[in-house]
Amino acid sequence: MSLFDYIEPVFRPPSEGRSLILQVTNGCSWNNCTFCDMYTQPQKKFRAKKEEEIIEELKEAAAVGPRFEKIFLADGDAMVLSSRKLITILEAIKQYTPWVKRVGAYCLPRNIRKKSVEELQQMRELGLGILYVGAESGDDEVLEFINKGETYQSTLDALVKIKQAGIKSSVMILNGMGGVKYSEQHARNSALLMNEAQPDFLSTLVVSYPLGDERVKQGFNGEYQSPDQMQLFKELRLLIDTLELEKTVFRSDHASNYLPLKGNLGDDKATMLAQLDEAMAGRIALRQEWQRGL
Repeated sequence: MSLFDYIEPVFRPPSEGRSLILQVTNGCSWNNCTFCDMYTQPQKKFRAKKEEEIIEELKEAAAVGPRFEKIFLADGDAMVLSSRKLITILEAIKQYTPWVKRVGAYCLPRNIRKKSVEELQQMRELGLGILYVGAESGDDEVLEFINKGETYQSTLDALVKIKQAGIKSSVMILNGMGGVKYSEQHARNSALLMNEAQPDFLSTLVVSYPLGDERVKQGFNGEYQSPDQMQLFKELRLLIDTLELEKTVFRSDHASNYLPLKGNLGDDKATMLAQLDEAMAGRIALRQEWQRGL
C-alpha cells in the first residue's frame, strides 16, 4: 500500500504485499554483498529517517483509516536502528494506527548483536511480529566469497535470540549462491544452520544477476560458474533432504524458481523430494524463462 513519496526502489517480502510500507531507513547500511544490486543506486545511499518524519507519515496513514492490518518497516536495514528508536516507532504505530496487527522488517544478523532479548521482547509486545533474515548461505566459505559480513555462527546467534524474544523468523537461502564448485557444501551447511535454528519460515530463491555477475566472480577469485537448471534442482534436493525441521513452513514459490514448492517441514519433506525427482526426470511442467523474475 502506497501513501508516501518513497525513495525508489523499495523492496518488501511477498508476504507483505498488503502491508503499509513505512520507510524508516533508506538503503542498506552494509551494502557490500557482491550478489546484491538492490541498493546500489546513488539515491539509495543509506540514511536513517528522522523520527519526526516517521511520526508525520504515521499520522497521514491514520487519516485514511484502517485500510491495512500490517506495517512493513523498510528499507533493507530497519533493525540497524537503535532499540530506543525502534521502540519509539513501534509505540507511535500503536498510538496512531492501533488497528495494526503485525509489524515486520528485514533484518541483517549483525543488527541483532547489540539488542538484548529483553529489548526484542519489548518490541514484540509493541507489535513486531516477524523478522525476515537473509541468511543466503550457511557455509562460511561462501559467505566470505560474497562478502556477506556474516558467518554460520553469527546468523545462528541472531536467529536464536529472535526466537527467545518470541518473534517469528523468516529465513532466505539463495539457491545457486555457491556456484557449481561450492554447491554441495553450500546446500549441506545451509541445511545444518536451519536445523539448529528451526526458523518459523524458510524460503529459497534462485540467485540471479540482472546487472551482471562480475562482482560475484571477483569474490570467488574467478571460480564462480552459475549452476544450470539441473544443478539447481540437485542442490535444492540436497538442501531439503538434509533438513531436519520440526514445524517450519517452507516455500520456494518466488518467481525466480523454476519449480514452485510449498509445504511444512518435516511433514511434507518426502512429497517435496518426490516433486523434485519428477522435475529432474522431466515429468513436471516448469516455469519458462519468460515467466521467471525477481
